[in-house]
Amino acid sequence: MEHYESIIIGHISLDNNIDCQGNGAFVCGGAVLYSSACAHALGHRVAAVTKLAKKDYSRLEEFTIDPKDVYAVECENSTTMKNVYLTPDKERRNTKCLSFGDAFTLSDIPTNISGDIYHFAGLIYGDFPNEMIKKCAERGKVALDVQACLRRGDKTSGEMFFEDWESKYEMLPYIDFLKTDAAEAEIMTGTDDRYAAAKKLYEWGAKEVVITHNTEVLAYNGGEIYTCPIRARNLSGRTGRGDTTFAAYMTERLNSDIKTALLYSAAAVSLKMETPGPLKAERKDVDNYIKEFYGDYAK
Repeated sequence: MEHYESIIIGHISLDNNIDCQGNGAFVCGGAVLYSSACAHALGHRVAAVTKLAKKDYSRLEEFTIDPKDVYAVECENSTTMKNVYLTPDKERRNTKCLSFGDAFTLSDIPTNISGDIYHFAGLIYGDFPNEMIKKCAERGKVALDVQACLRRGDKTSGEMFFEDWESKYEMLPYIDFLKTDAAEAEIMTGTDDRYAAAKKLYEWGAKEVVITHNTEVLAYNGGEIYTCPIRARNLSGRTGRGDTTFAAYMTERLNSDIKTALLYSAAAVSLKMETPGPLKAERKDVDNYIKEFYGDYAK
C-alpha cells in the first residue's frame, strides 16, 4: 500500500488562454496540476489521480511530481477550456468548456493507495458525485475546492455560469478543508464580507475554511480568523492562484498551526504568481521568500 499525504483528484485540462490584448496560447491547466506541483515543491508526498482520453495522455508530461505518483484513468472525454481574460491582472475572464471530461467515480482511486487527505480538485459541477466524497471521508480528511460545486457548463454552448451548491447543507459536514474564492463565498452565503462568509461556512459544517482574494488568504476553523497578505511582485503567473494556495495550506496543516500554514500558502502562491505555469521550486525557495518578504508576519 502506497501512502500519500494528499491524493489530489481532478482533470488536467487543455486551456486556450487569450489575454486582454488578444494574445493566445494553449497550455495545460487544472487544479490537479497546480495543486500537486505546489505540495510537491514544499516537500510533501502527493499523488495525482486524473482522467483523460488516451489521445490526450501527452498532457501527463506537464506534472512536476514523479510520474509513478500520477494515476491516469483512461476515459472517453478529456476536459478542454477556453479562457478570455478581460483585464491585465487576469481577475476577470469569460470561460467556455469546449469538452467536458468524464465524471470521476470512487473506483478511479487505485485500491493500493491511501492518503491523509483526499483533495477534490475539480473544474466543473458534476466532476464528483456526492457519494464519492462521503466515502473518502471514511478513509481520511476531505478537502474540497468548491469551484467544482458551483461552476456549471451549458452542454450545448459550453458557456460557463455559477449557481449555489444545492447540497451544501448536506455535504459541508463531510469537508475538513473547504476552499472558495471571494466571489464563490458570496454565492454560497449571500454576503460579500469574507469574515462573515467564513463563519457561515463553518457553522454549516466545514471544519476549516480557506477564502482566497487577490490581496490575501483567509483561514478560519471556529476560533480566530487569520489572514496573510499576498506579496507577489508581478502577476504573470496569476492562473492557478487558488489551487496553489489551497494545496500548500492543507498539506502544511498536517504538521503546523493555522498561522504557519497560512504563511507558507501565501508565500508559495506569491512566488508562483511571478512565473506562468505551476510552481517549480523547492521548499528552501519558499523559505527564502518568507525571509525576504514576510519578516513582519513571520515574527
